[in-house]
Amino acid sequence: MARARKKQAFSVKEFLATVNGGRTVTTYRKNQKIFSQGDPADAVFYIQEGKVKVVVVSSAGKEAVVALHGKGDFFGEGCLTAQPVRLGTVVALTECVIMRLDKKSIIEVLRDEPKFSEAFMAHLLARTARVEEDLVDQPFNSSEKRLARVLLLMANFGKEGSRNRSSRRSARRPWPRSSAPRVHA
Repeated sequence: MARARKKQAFSVKEFLATVNGGRTVTTYRKNQKIFSQGDPADAVFYIQEGKVKVVVVSSAGKEAVVALHGKGDFFGEGCLTAQPVRLGTVVALTECVIMRLDKKSIIEVLRDEPKFSEAFMAHLLARTARVEEDLVDQPFNSSEKRLARVLLLMANFGKEGSRNRSSRRSARRPWPRSSAPRVHA
């Protein structure tokens, strides 16, 4: 009888450590900029340790934090589209160890390594779902409920177990079940 092989989980961090060329690992101090709004969009970044915030400044000078990222997250993936410059500034919230993967290298890895491509796509889809939840939250919840939700999310940011975002989906429903908007495909 043949033994069933244990399926080993794919480790993005371990895989990225083996990528040939096109990558650098840098340690950033708290409050140090990783890149600035308007810089060339020429690489994707992977957070090995630490936390960062993404800040956007409007033409009127208003500043808004639009995202928080932690260990195991990617950011800067806009370079993989036709985005020529960075749309925001990324700043370290804590001391960070961040891997920079130049655009050419990440494209090659995405094309040649299906397991990495699957993990990267899962990351992008999870982020898209979070953004959609945030957008739906705006018209259906009072400012007090939105603030409470953001404070709860920030309180759990980076804590063990808070990485499973799909388990939060039902708890984050911004409208009563009976009044949920219907979407027809």
